[in-house]
Amino acid sequence: METDPTLKQKFASLAAKVKRIDEEMEKNSQLLKEIQDNPTDLNAIVTKRRKDFTGEFFRYLTLLSETYDALEDRDAIARLATRCLSAISAFDRTLENVETLDAAQAKFDEILNSPSVDVACENIKSLAKTKELDSSLILFINSAWAAAKDSTHMKNEVKEIMYRIYKATKSSLRSMAPKEIKLLKHLLNIADPEERFSALATAFCPGDEREAKDPYALYTTPKELHKWIKIMLDAYHLNKED
Repeated sequence: METDPTLKQKFASLAAKVKRIDEEMEKNSQLLKEIQDNPTDLNAIVTKRRKDFTGEFFRYLTLLSETYDALEDRDAIARLATRCLSAISAFDRTLENVETLDAAQAKFDEILNSPSVDVACENIKSLAKTKELDSSLILFINSAWAAAKDSTHMKNEVKEIMYRIYKATKSSLRSMAPKEIKLLKHLLNIADPEERFSALATAFCPGDEREAKDPYALYTTPKELHKWIKIMLDAYHLNKED
């Protein structure tokens, strides 16, 4: 066997594959540990390590889940995977639109460059009133606070500023109640699936809204409704992480 070059090559190839698998498993294990050790920083972790959230990572989570006997342990991994997918989806959708990202960065810079924290918070409230406190800007604020919170190099005064900006964002999100949010609440209160679908179809096909027969009807576009669903999901995650 030691003198058979073909066999030696096969063993070398197998050893290389085993090593790659071992390295991949170790990388996935480290990423999982970072998420579990910092559950409130998931968006920041995705921002920093997006390339590591691969199909192999989620397959690793599946394999790990199958090793657990307790249902609650399996459920915990499943919920963690769902949170990761949600954060990745939000991050990727934001990056798809460079103009949106640039606009959000400009707004974020303007907030940070405010003459005082109080003015910064007022700027956030103003953006909320004009419906400009969108998911891209929230992503910046959320990531900035997550990064600042556990930083050992950042002064406490800076952390306090980021925390107040974060809290102002939370407060403003709660106060935002556009017609799309009212429509969502209306749809969620409809128990019958067919009736809910019909109401949704009607909301997307209003004709001239000013001539609507139902003065209480709410109309919007699929794109606008999807935008506000995403914003409310962001708000939900912010509330959970506080």
